[in-house]
Amino acid sequence: MKLNEIRNRPGSTKRPKLLGRGIGSGLGKTSGRGVKGQKARTGVAIKGFEGGQMPLFRRIPKRGFTSIGRKKYVPVNIGRLQAAVDAGRVDAKNTITIKTLVEAGIVRHAHDGMRLLGDGELKAKLNIEAAHASKTALAAVEKAGGSVKVVAKVQSEHSKAQAAKTKAKKTKGAKPAQASA
Repeated sequence: MKLNEIRNRPGSTKRPKLLGRGIGSGLGKTSGRGVKGQKARTGVAIKGFEGGQMPLFRRIPKRGFTSIGRKKYVPVNIGRLQAAVDAGRVDAKNTITIKTLVEAGIVRHAHDGMRLLGDGELKAKLNIEAAHASKTALAAVEKAGGSVKVVAKVQSEHSKAQAAKTKAKKTKGAKPAQASA
């Protein structure tokens, strides 16, 4: 076989349908779209419409809700930390926080903090600051001679301002206490 003999497999490619090339073609004028209406126009996709039948999305029961105050924590296994120490991306002498992990490129986003999990093996003595830590992770870090400090998430400036604004509204709308006689 030579380069000039290479062909697509028979039936793998199909010629495009030529539309709007006269009435003799069978696909002229309206190009097989019928006459007028929404579906005759370009850029129309009636998503979820099933021809009048109750759409799937409406047939299925809905449950639960998404909390607007939910926190998103980054899961970090101790095995991953050990690999980072071995590779020299993280200094074992310094305290390991979510910020240091983001700077080292081990975690992409800080979100609301780190959740330390116990998968893997830890040999290095590490001092870790995390928002949460599992019992197995705590045991593994302490066994290696390190320590885990569980800290609350530091509020951002925006969320502090929002909290202050909400508190001010509540105190402004509160009724003054009446003295009892």
